[in-house]
Formats: sequence, C-alpha cells, structure tokens
Amino acid sequence: MSEVKISAESRTEFGKGAARRIRRADKVPGVLYGHGADPLHLTLPGHDLLLALRTPNVLISLDIDGKTNELAIPKAVQRDPLKGFLEHVDLLLVKRGEKVTVEIPVHTEGELAPGGNLLEHVLNALPVEAEATHIPESVTVSVEGLEAGASVHAKDIKLPSGTTLAVDEDAVVLQVLAAQAEEAAEGEESEVGEEAAEV
Repeated sequence: MSEVKISAESRTEFGKGAARRIRRADKVPGVLYGHGADPLHLTLPGHDLLLALRTPNVLISLDIDGKTNELAIPKAVQRDPLKGFLEHVDLLLVKRGEKVTVEIPVHTEGELAPGGNLLEHVLNALPVEAEATHIPESVTVSVEGLEAGASVHAKDIKLPSGTTLAVDEDAVVLQVLAAQAEEAAEGEESEVGEEAAEV
C-alpha cells in the first residue's frame, strides 16, 4: 500500500467561524489523535486530501509544520451533504508494524446462476485487522454460479497475507435472494400493514 505525503499545519483557532475561514482557503480542518497523545488540531490542503481519500484506508504521511512526520489513517470524514466537499476529517495516529482494525470494501465478480436472483450485500465492508502500513484496499469475492439461498460467510473470503478477520467468521457477508420470494414477502408485508391500519 502506498503512502500519500501531505503537508499539514497545526491550528489554534476553533469554532464554526474559524472552520469557515479554513474552508474558504480550500483547506480542511482535522484532528489527529491516538496513542494516548493529546489530540492535535490540523489544517490540511483540501485538494490533496480529497485525492488521498479516494483510496479506502489510505496511509497518510503527515508533515506537520515542517517539523514532525506522523503516519495516520482516516477514521471519520465529514462531507457537505449537498456539494460533497470535505468539511472535517478525523485521523488516527499509527506506527509502522502496529496492527489496526479497519473496514475494507467488498467487491464481487462473476455472474449469479440464471433465474433473476438478487445479490444482497449484508456487509458492504469487511472488518479486518492488518498492519498499519499494509492495509488491503479491498477484497474481491467470486459469486459465479451462486443460486438463491446461497450465502458467503466472512470465513469464506480469502484475505491477503498478514490480514485477519475482525468479525465473527460465521457472519454473512453476501447472500443470494430469489427475486420472486422477495416480491411475495413485500406483498405479505403490505397485507399486514393494511390489517394493522384496519385495527
């Protein structure tokens, strides 16, 4: 996994007014925390951060005020619900060799068995534990030929070397539903709803 270098500045101004001024300058307010250290409030370059966050669980090498270098991974990202720009980011301090628990996206490949079946992502992301500098970007699961009623459990997913599950191995990640059964279930629900309305 590649590291993305970002220059950051420590900040001393807080509150909505300060955050607005930071965003107007195409920068993003953020907080770096972890390892029992006091949270460090930062100002990060908006464009560089946006590009970095396109990679899930990206490892960011922070150059803070040109004095210190820290490794971090994004823990929480707030975006404007309408315009999508970054409003705030929480970064977790990590060390090389340290294990961290993260969620990685689950991608699928292949075609389900014929018959109008539907694939349901019970878990869109798989919780795993991995070394901070070797976090996998995603996992890919083959659903080739799976029929209605089939499911893929966490233990069925092949993880990269050095990565372990951080969820019950019997947790269902994907399941195949029969389209007709789902429609029938929806019909039953609406009937129950009508009965409840009559009562």
